[in-house]
Amino acid sequence: MFGSLLPVTRAILLANIAVFLLQQITGVLLLELFALWPVGDELFQPWQLITYGFLHQGVLHIFFNMFALYMFGSPLEEYWGGRRFLFYYLFCVVTAAATELVVENATRVSQPVVGASGGVFGLLLAFAWYYPRRRLMMIFPLPIPMPAWLFVTIYGAMELVFGVTGAEEGVAHFAHLGGMLGGALSILYWRMRGRFGKS
Repeated sequence: MFGSLLPVTRAILLANIAVFLLQQITGVLLLELFALWPVGDELFQPWQLITYGFLHQGVLHIFFNMFALYMFGSPLEEYWGGRRFLFYYLFCVVTAAATELVVENATRVSQPVVGASGGVFGLLLAFAWYYPRRRLMMIFPLPIPMPAWLFVTIYGAMELVFGVTGAEEGVAHFAHLGGMLGGALSILYWRMRGRFGKS
């Protein structure tokens, strides 16, 4: 499995798994230090804008995030190169964190955030941007194959609805949207600079 991944994608995936295993040993210590806590909370630290993206709550949480990284990471790393791919992924993690903090401040919701979903949603957006006609499978409500651009459009719309309505408590939907926003800003900036246009 890991042998088919390009180096940066593999490194990110293995780092997430290693940190998850370390979480099982340290209990809440890593969460207190490296989860994304609301600004104003005594546990908040600037480095959490990145470190939260390597922590997960539960096996299913890390499984689905790492599965998405496995599926979409290498094609994008091959397209951009490792350095650009790493910048893109981490930028999406940071914009996801910033978006979630802004929303939490506006709604006066105070809860820590963990997970690679911000970076993963950025990868989803980029995959749909560069490979719009590739077929992906929407599992819920029915297993229907569809082009990547439609899959990501529907997924993003669902995240917006869930975030606005407050459905699925405990899920940082606006962090997901923030990851997509960071991805879109990166791609648009590169296109303005005449680099990495749509193929």
